[in-house]
Amino acid sequence: MADIAVAEQRSDELGKWDPAFTRRINNAVWPLIRAYFRAEVRGLERFPRSGAALLVCNHSGGMLTPDVPVFGPAFYAKFGYDRPVYTLAHYGIFLVPWGPLLPRMGVVHASPENASAALGSGAVVLVFPGGDYDAYRPTVRQNVIDFDGRTGYARTAIDSGVPIVPMVSIGAQETQFFLRRGTRLARLVGLPRIRMEILPVTFGLPFGLSVTLPPNLPLPSKIVMEVLEPIDPAAFGTDPDVDEVDAHVRMVMQRALDRLARERRFPIVG
Repeated sequence: MADIAVAEQRSDELGKWDPAFTRRINNAVWPLIRAYFRAEVRGLERFPRSGAALLVCNHSGGMLTPDVPVFGPAFYAKFGYDRPVYTLAHYGIFLVPWGPLLPRMGVVHASPENASAALGSGAVVLVFPGGDYDAYRPTVRQNVIDFDGRTGYARTAIDSGVPIVPMVSIGAQETQFFLRRGTRLARLVGLPRIRMEILPVTFGLPFGLSVTLPPNLPLPSKIVMEVLEPIDPAAFGTDPDVDEVDAHVRMVMQRALDRLARERRFPIVG
């Protein structure tokens, strides 16, 4: 019965999206985000002008990741607030005091059901397949696309018959030093039982060395996000292979991330 109640609660999340509320938040936050991170979102002209699409991005910046606050306002400035973007998110972010407000901004629990329902309604769905595993990738591998073998996004796009729009983000992994994901430590203390696979170790300001908490404040690294050409899963045949689609998406993203990395002159400065 508890599982049914949770499923019903999550199925209602899509209907909570509030364009007026989202606009107010974006208008308040975007000028600060743009100034602090000197943020740029490139390639929005490549995005499908209408219809559903699955937007797939690498995740960066740890607990205080700026990915969504950077992308969301730029997308709505381009396409307007009559085209919702639903962001799939780990249940943990809903545990904060402002968690109940997140669905009003289009942030919903990550699940195949929510993704399929949103795409079926014609909306855009933003997914970070690597999740926290990706967001806490070590600084020495900061420009590596790593979804930890997760391919569910490709299956969702195939089943829903929608294009996959790859997007890459660079800069947020320079907001502090990411030392270790802490997967072994997480297993040692039993965190996987509560769906937490990592216990990351980072170094930054103002707290110095941190093991997940307290989270250090992000340095003002220049952040660039770039939308790439859409990929039609149907191009992989009448019954596309999930692994083949996933491998192609990651290859395209890795090439783009490598190019952005070559363009950066200095860490943080960009």
